[in-house]
Amino acid sequence: MTDRPRSASPFDDPAGWIRHCHDDSELAAAGRHAATTFAVRSGDQRLIIACDHGRLARGTDPTDFELVATPEAWKGFFEAEPEPLHHHFLAMRMRLPGTTVDGDERSYAQHAGIVHRVLALGRELLHGSPQRDPDPMIDRTGIREQFVPVEIDGAPVDLHVTRAGSGVPLLVLHTAGADGRQAHALMADPSLTDRYEVIAFDLPWHGSSGRLPGPIGNWTLTTQCYGDIILAVIAALELDRPILLGASMAGEICLEMAHRAPKRFRGVIACEASERVPGRTTAWARDPRVDTATFVPEWIAGLIAPRSPQNCRDDILWTYSQSGAGTFAGDIDFYSGDWDGRDKVGAIDTETCPVIMMTGQYDYSCTPTMSERTAARIPGAVFWEMAGLGHFPICENPSVFAPHLERALHKIDAASKRRTL
Repeated sequence: MTDRPRSASPFDDPAGWIRHCHDDSELAAAGRHAATTFAVRSGDQRLIIACDHGRLARGTDPTDFELVATPEAWKGFFEAEPEPLHHHFLAMRMRLPGTTVDGDERSYAQHAGIVHRVLALGRELLHGSPQRDPDPMIDRTGIREQFVPVEIDGAPVDLHVTRAGSGVPLLVLHTAGADGRQAHALMADPSLTDRYEVIAFDLPWHGSSGRLPGPIGNWTLTTQCYGDIILAVIAALELDRPILLGASMAGEICLEMAHRAPKRFRGVIACEASERVPGRTTAWARDPRVDTATFVPEWIAGLIAPRSPQNCRDDILWTYSQSGAGTFAGDIDFYSGDWDGRDKVGAIDTETCPVIMMTGQYDYSCTPTMSERTAARIPGAVFWEMAGLGHFPICENPSVFAPHLERALHKIDAASKRRTL
């Protein structure tokens, strides 16, 4: 008797796909209070799934919404280790033609956690549990905390600051909707803190920082305000020409600061950055009918590289689930709206402020190609792609990011020494 051949696609074994979903604790938690029926379609193959308060079964029409992609796209998605742009449904939807959500898109946003987990379990049905890098050990006992009063647009606010180590200041900025916890792995790395003082702060309305005047949920970040906050923190902490490091929206503001105030920095390390990143705003991050504490983590989950350690991945998603009302959406107003460096990046003086740009292989929001094109417009800028990383390199896989950061710091240090000769 021979073993049953493994299916090439979960569409070939819909009953097995449904059975594989039955005992999944993550899916049970996501669907505990949900009732929805949706379909997944690949060419002529179509599976309807009904979720009734955590219990999944084959469903029937009508459906609330339908996930559609080409057979070629689904084939790439269901590989054991998918290539970039095939590794998550939202990556395919943004970058691969023919990938859509048909029907009630609000219902999809409300049930995104269920849908994405069902798709992941389809891959696991074929290949088993995903291969992830080992969880890092992060010792936070050496991290110091303080609140620093600053004034933003005439309004006083206390910003939460964390720091570790001593030496050249390395000011680390967090991503949209997150906070300074993203820098903890850097602060716990003695090979870094022996030479640099790693410093992070939470923006107003983020983490443990105070809020600015105005209604809760009314936060919107602009290029001007973001730059003002960074300069206010540098002044309040009396930092002497720090190195500025950030990813995503924080990578964009690194480019802005290299243009706006080059003499205030030893250099900038702009990760996951481009002169402009269109297409990342989403109405569901402000819709009162959508639970943003569950939707926003799903909106950004596919930006994490597939092999990132489970604990790092979960920490990122947990941080995003804690974001205040409207905070993530207000940051995206800058990231994929107000920020436009097309008329600025070509004028950056890298002799005064060196610019290093690095982008993760799995970032589909700001792709490596987008970053490389921007770097090519900045005279003297250096760019490289970071294999095996996604949109959150600083915190999603610290051991993989470490050599890239070391290389960037070495280049900035070498440039600084040349200027002093």
